[in-house]
Amino acid sequence: MVPTPPAPPSIRLRREDTSILFVDIQVRLAAAMPPEALDSALRAWVLLVEAAGRLRLPTAVSEQYPKGLGPTLPVLRESLGKLAPPARFFEKLDFSAADQPILTQLLGQGRRSVIVVGMEAHVCVYQTARDLVTRGYQVHVPIDGVVSRRDLDYDAALRLYDRAGVVTTSTEAVVFDLLGRAEGEEFKALSRLIK
Repeated sequence: MVPTPPAPPSIRLRREDTSILFVDIQVRLAAAMPPEALDSALRAWVLLVEAAGRLRLPTAVSEQYPKGLGPTLPVLRESLGKLAPPARFFEKLDFSAADQPILTQLLGQGRRSVIVVGMEAHVCVYQTARDLVTRGYQVHVPIDGVVSRRDLDYDAALRLYDRAGVVTTSTEAVVFDLLGRAEGEEFKALSRLIK
């Protein structure tokens, strides 16, 4: 008799088990990004901030060397500041945010899934996602929510995510997975933003 292989781990997102990390979405870094890619990512980030608020997802925001790269984009910082529970902002110099005390504290609440978005896809987002996977977290990276200055680096990031065990997805897929059902005020509000 041939043994049945073990079932693959579930990649389903559940709101009670999920956090969101916004990585280095900063003014001077954003200015270096291709405008069309940045606009697309900004739509994804705004939707994820709204989802975090409506679904009460713990949220963290990293800023890489803000003295040089500036603060988080004002349009996002304002929205993130209104979340309940409040978003946790932290500065870093390491490319990976995985070892930062605030993030460790946020993830230490027993949540095992992390949605990671931001800039740049092939540097800080990749290193953070990779390091979180090695620590046992299930990491989802919506590919419309990450951006790099060059297409070559963005494409490399997508391949690196797959090799690292990251779930590559889209913002819409993430939101509907967290909702789970097509009913209620949360569904109505978030689906209006997607249209």
